[in-house]
Amino acid sequence: MPPETASSPPNSYVFDATTASFEAEVLQKSLQIPVLVDFWAEWCGPCKALGPILEKLAGEYNGAFELARVDTEAEPQIAGAFQIRSIPTVFLVRDGQIVDGFQGALPEGQLREFLSRHGIAPAEAAAEAAPEQAAPPADPHAEVMRLRQAIEAEPDKAELKLDLALALLQTGAAAEAGQLLDALPANLATDDRTVRARARLGFASLLEDAPPPQVLEAAIAANPDDLKARHLLGVHHIVAGDAEAGFEQFLEMLRRNRDFEESLPKKALIDAFRVVEDEDMVGRYRRKMSSLLLV
Repeated sequence: MPPETASSPPNSYVFDATTASFEAEVLQKSLQIPVLVDFWAEWCGPCKALGPILEKLAGEYNGAFELARVDTEAEPQIAGAFQIRSIPTVFLVRDGQIVDGFQGALPEGQLREFLSRHGIAPAEAAAEAAPEQAAPPADPHAEVMRLRQAIEAEPDKAELKLDLALALLQTGAAAEAGQLLDALPANLATDDRTVRARARLGFASLLEDAPPPQVLEAAIAANPDDLKARHLLGVHHIVAGDAEAGFEQFLEMLRRNRDFEESLPKKALIDAFRVVEDEDMVGRYRRKMSSLLLV
């Protein structure tokens, strides 16, 4: 990153990450919003080309992601942890994990495509699109019929097929919904609604041979450390629409044994965050999860 960028007026969505702050400002923050981590150095020519574009996009996207700058000369520990071999290197961190990245100074158009591929869009555009997402109909079966007719009239309109998959999930037709989601084009495969629908399918599949909630509650009463029962009970709650009860079961799993079945408690919470549309509730439970993980 060029010196003039570092001394320019601060962008509220851009910050310099250090070894001391990395856990809180990057990993923990990525539980709430995506974080791009840009590894750079003052002697690096391509870094001077890439850095200003990334900062411009961070401001333009208005909080849809944050940009963490890591000076590899000043912060060799972070660079070593990420196994940086050349710069500039950029990683996308989400839910505490690296999900994608690239090396070299990409042009602005390719950077926008990279962000779009991961469902990251300018905050203003997302706000404008929100009203178009109508509330679920009172009768999901009627909505399925309406969408089937609409698809017959416009068979090449992929958005209608995504709408149909979502409606089918409301009726319990998970198999057909899954087939429709699998056939979606790449531009819709990372749509927030698609991600949420896939997470719902994952939860539904866990209940195929699961005991009913009453049996699971009895098992937990007899043995509070029965984390398999807690997991299935939490899934039952999520599928039934009682998100808070589901979150509480997954949090209790995390309190009792965060490493259970390869970090299943954390994975269950993250999957549930993708399903639940109540942003305030999700934010509250993300913070609770973060607090437990940092203990």
